[in-house]
Amino acid sequence: MLDELLGRAELKARIDDLEEEKRHLERRTEAEEERRAAAVSARQDAEERVNRLEDRIAELEDRVERLGGDDPDLDFRGREPLRGARLDEVLSRLRSVETEPEGALTAMVGADGETPAPARDALGDRAALLDRAAPCLVCVDDAGLVSAALAPPLPPEPFCEWGEGFALDDAWFRPTGEFALALVRSDLFALGVYDGAERRTAEGFESDVMNKHSKGGFSQARFERRRDQQIDDHLDKCREAIEGRDVDRLVVVGERNVIRELRDLADRVAPSDAGGDPDEALDEAFREFWTTRLSLL
Repeated sequence: MLDELLGRAELKARIDDLEEEKRHLERRTEAEEERRAAAVSARQDAEERVNRLEDRIAELEDRVERLGGDDPDLDFRGREPLRGARLDEVLSRLRSVETEPEGALTAMVGADGETPAPARDALGDRAALLDRAAPCLVCVDDAGLVSAALAPPLPPEPFCEWGEGFALDDAWFRPTGEFALALVRSDLFALGVYDGAERRTAEGFESDVMNKHSKGGFSQARFERRRDQQIDDHLDKCREAIEGRDVDRLVVVGERNVIRELRDLADRVAPSDAGGDPDEALDEAFREFWTTRLSLL
C-alpha cells in the first residue's frame, strides 16, 4: 500500500521489465557470440587448408578443360618431380641430344604468356598441354623424338630459340653461388644462407600466435585484432632478420598469405607447406623448392 501511495510500485514494475529485457538481450548476445566464435573457428580451419587446396585448383581446372575440350583423351604421357641424381640424369639426357642446326627448340613459357608459335607448330595438337604445364621450359626436336616440359625452380625470362641442342642452364635447376632461403609462416621463421647446396648458417624462431577462437574470453572482433597484430609483429621480426643478412639473392617460401608481405625483399617467392621446428622445416623447404617438375608432352 505504501509503495502504491508513493508511486514506487510502478517504478518497481518498470525495473522488473527492464531486468527481464536485459536478461533477454544478454541471452541474445551470448548466442550471437557463440555463433560468431564458431564462424571464426570455421574460417580459421578453412584458412589452414587454403595453401593445400590452391595447389589443387589448377589441376582440377585443367581436368575440367580437358574433359570439355575437343580432345578429351589429350593428357601428359607422364609427370614426375625431379631432384638430386634423378634431375642430373634427365638433364644429362636432354643435353646429349644433338641435331642439325636449328633442329632443337627450347622455349620458356611464362605463367601468363602465350606459347611461342614455333613451339605450337612443333607440338601440333599437343601444344594445348603447355597451357596446363606453364610456367615451363619446353624442349622439342624437329623429328618429334623429344617433347618435354620442365618447371625449374628459378625459371628464366620467356624466350624461344632453335639450336643444335637444348639450352639448359644449371642455374635454373640447381642451387649455385651464394643465396639465402627464408621460410615464413604466420608463426614460424627459418633462414638459411647457402653456398650452392651447402648450408653455411641457419637461424629461426617461432612466435606465439593465437590460432583458434574458443567460446568465452575475447570477443570475435577483439580476438581477430589481437591475432592480426601478433602476425604483424611476427612478420616485422622476419623482415628484420632478413634485412640483417647481406646476400645477393633471396628466395622466400611459405604460406601464400604471408610471403606476399615480404615480396619486396625477395628475388623469388614460392608457396611451401614445410612445417615442424625451424631447422627441420628449413631442410624440407629447401628440398621442396629445389625440385623440378617434368611433364612429358
